[in-house]
Amino acid sequence: MLHTVVAGALVVAAGHGVAGAAPSGSAEAPWAGGPEGVQAAGAALADGFTGTVLWGREANTPVPIASIAKVMTAVVAISTGDLERPVTVPAEAGAYCAQHNGSTAGLTAGEVLTARQLLYALLLPSGCDAAYAIAESFGPGQAGFIGRMNDAARVMGLGATQFTDPSGLPNPTDDSTHSTPAALVALGVRAMALPAFREIVAARDHHVPADHDNREHHWETTNKLLHEYPGAIGLKTGNTNAAGHCLLFETVRAGIPLIGVVLHSSDTSSAVAREDATRILNWAYEPVLSVLEPIGVR
Repeated sequence: MLHTVVAGALVVAAGHGVAGAAPSGSAEAPWAGGPEGVQAAGAALADGFTGTVLWGREANTPVPIASIAKVMTAVVAISTGDLERPVTVPAEAGAYCAQHNGSTAGLTAGEVLTARQLLYALLLPSGCDAAYAIAESFGPGQAGFIGRMNDAARVMGLGATQFTDPSGLPNPTDDSTHSTPAALVALGVRAMALPAFREIVAARDHHVPADHDNREHHWETTNKLLHEYPGAIGLKTGNTNAAGHCLLFETVRAGIPLIGVVLHSSDTSSAVAREDATRILNWAYEPVLSVLEPIGVR
């Protein structure tokens, strides 16, 4: 029933251009006009049911994506179906983070966590140490795992996408790991179809008690949109000097899922990326909610 109501709302809102849009490199198409005040160099918004891109800015232009690459790292690990696998944090993980000035989850060399726990460490505090540990275990090894990431990208049909690092760090170069806004929303749709991934990225924090093989950990999400926007359910932040501040996000309002991404919203502020996401989402939902709210759907 809800899908019928939603479909009717989208038809009524067709003047805003919801149905049947294709990816575009222009901020003016496929929807008439576009959200105002968006600072991102690249962006896309897609229907969360089908993955159809509804609006884009440089949607097919490849750029560095920073820690949004960790979404693919998680997808590859989850797809093995072995999330209770014990993983020992390699001694090299700390040096890897330090060498590239990467964010960490505070993991200690030699401690043992399950793959599921490491996914929380990967996706909430954006732990590059967790990415390194996952890659070593599931690759096996960094090169093997990166190969699996690129294989998955090809199978998904993600154009102009390449991974050279499981964290999205500038390794070996600033732009060697790259993708497009259109490809990233497609990746997001695939990732959010995985129940384990969906549960993790919706969490605002996660606690791991101390055990004989690991220290205590408490991780908080870097995705403050979960606190700030109604219906936000994920996904992933990113930031490097080359990529700027980025955000891949999904929301559900009135039963309507929208998934979007903003890339290089700012050199200095993650708040600008969240403001960009908010502008895009408000612009997209307004014509639909104006139809649904009078009949009691919010």
